[in-house]
Amino acid sequence: MNNIAISLLSILLSGLLTQNFIFSRFMGICPFLGVSKKISTAFGMGLAVTFVMTLSGTVTYLVYTYILAPFNLGYMKTIVFIFIIASLVQFVEMALQKYMPALYSALGIYLPLITTNCAVLGAVLLVVDTYAYQTLAEAVTFNFSAALGFTLAIVLMAGVRERLETAPIPEFLKGFPIVLISAALISMAFGGLSF
Repeated sequence: MNNIAISLLSILLSGLLTQNFIFSRFMGICPFLGVSKKISTAFGMGLAVTFVMTLSGTVTYLVYTYILAPFNLGYMKTIVFIFIIASLVQFVEMALQKYMPALYSALGIYLPLITTNCAVLGAVLLVVDTYAYQTLAEAVTFNFSAALGFTLAIVLMAGVRERLETAPIPEFLKGFPIVLISAALISMAFGGLSF
């Protein structure tokens, strides 16, 4: 494998497992806890976030690289990025409402909240600030892997929560306490992958 492929594979695995946005950066916790009651709903939310995060990562990288940075407008990146993300979420919301009304109603309020999902904004900001990726391929790979990591985390949690419904849990742990304990245990397992 050449250096570019190894670099992209490293970025992909990092975003998916070792630097998972939910389990290592603790971004995107609101939809993680709110939409992870059923696997089908969690998977639908994951797909919506994957689409928005990947596309917004691509568009924001291009806007920052070819418009904001050359004209010394980097201070406007947060506002511009939020506008791009909000536009893409509106597109996803309209498409789901038209083509997948059941998923649209199942996601409810959490669908428009993708706009304010800190994982989406965090990913695009990390691309231009912290990691300063030099190529579009690296930026897109990072955003795609972060979105896949988000999807993996929310679907895993949904599977655990579905199993918890039939598990013999002590009364004082039922509901949200056992969900938080389960999330902590999954997070610790993902944390073990980074050593």
